[in-house]
Amino acid sequence: MKLTLVTPRATEKAYRLITVQNTYIFDVPLDANKQEIKDAVEAQFDKTKVASVTTLVQSGKSIRFNRGKRRYPGTTTRQDTKKAYVTLSEGKIKVFDTDEKKEEKK
Repeated sequence: MKLTLVTPRATEKAYRLITVQNTYIFDVPLDANKQEIKDAVEAQFDKTKVASVTTLVQSGKSIRFNRGKRRYPGTTTRQDTKKAYVTLSEGKIKVFDTDEKKEEKK
């Protein structure tokens, strides 16, 4: 079994998916498959049970670069990234500190 490192994304869309559908978004390596992602999430975050994994690869944007007025003008592309949408059937992952903020306000 290959060890795969998954890191959660802390964005507004990710927060909405957590609260509505219990789906978490992770950044994963490009060569990771769905089974490896499932095993990594269950290993890294205790007391979680993964129901489904959906992946997508975002191709890197084309960017222009320049090293002076007339020297080496051209374009290149940023690196491709892979995201995984993981739906949990049991358990929660603490990505956003919403519970602590509510307790402090009281």
